Amino acid sequence: MKKWILILLNAVLAELTRALRRSGRPGRRPRCAGTGGALEEAIAKRRSDVCVTGGGQVVKLLADDNEGSRHQRFLVRLAGGEAVLVAHNVDVGRRVEPLRVGDGVEFSGEFEWNDLGGVVHWTHHDPIGRHPDGWVKANGKMYN
Repeated sequence: MKKWILILLNAVLAELTRALRRSGRPGRRPRCAGTGGALEEAIAKRRSDVCVTGGGQVVKLLADDNEGSRHQRFLVRLAGGEAVLVAHNVDVGRRVEPLRVGDGVEFSGEFEWNDLGGVVHWTHHDPIGRHPDGWVKANGKMYN
């Protein structure tokens, strides 16, 4: 009986793996609910799940978030005065180094509004191709 359960479990896992690979093929990637460059509008209208590009000055470096996937975190002040948290996944993308308070940065990712202004995440490539790729640019280098 145990042998049949293991065989069935292996078959289910194999099918799930094939399904994930199929869903990650180019042309089947989901789109964010907005277009790049809409960061200030997303903040003003309290929107989430919006693909954005933006940039500003690093005003604070925060400790990494090490729960689950590790994220490098830093606050960026935008030209309009708003501040957003950038949460850059360093398990998928490269750490932005060196990064200092006062550095100018540009980024592309997915914005999630919150009471503190919001978070930009997905600032890295998607290894399975199911989400639009993001990036961070600092000190002349691209990190994704």
